[in-house]
Amino acid sequence: MAEYATFVEIDAPPEVVYSHLVSAQGWTAWMGQFAELEAVPGGKFSVDVDGAAVRGTYLEVEPPHRVVVSWGIAGSADLPPASSRVEFILTPVGAGTRLDLRHTDLPPTREAEHARGWTRFLDRLRTAIASNDHSVGGST
Repeated sequence: MAEYATFVEIDAPPEVVYSHLVSAQGWTAWMGQFAELEAVPGGKFSVDVDGAAVRGTYLEVEPPHRVVVSWGIAGSADLPPASSRVEFILTPVGAGTRLDLRHTDLPPTREAEHARGWTRFLDRLRTAIASNDHSVGGST
């Protein structure tokens, strides 16, 4: 199985970045057209991204520093629901946050696709946070 890792620096505190990983409003601001999330260990992780039904569960939730979800695509033979793992680690850096992402247990045939996708969507996360009032998920 393949692994993809990257990071991005975001001009917002970890609490704001975290809110975009655990609330439907926050998640859809940067990735997906729909999200149904229960951000507790074992809780539902359901996001529709560019026509793909990404399904899994929250595995670990440590506010506001770490979120781990299982990840897969409904109907996929090589990446079925909950078959891979995505870890987000949020570290304060000055007035902002460094988000480290690690996506593990990817089929090798999906590695390049997910590398392109994560690059695109993490840039969208940075943009979404920069352009909003930081009120997603109840944070102010």
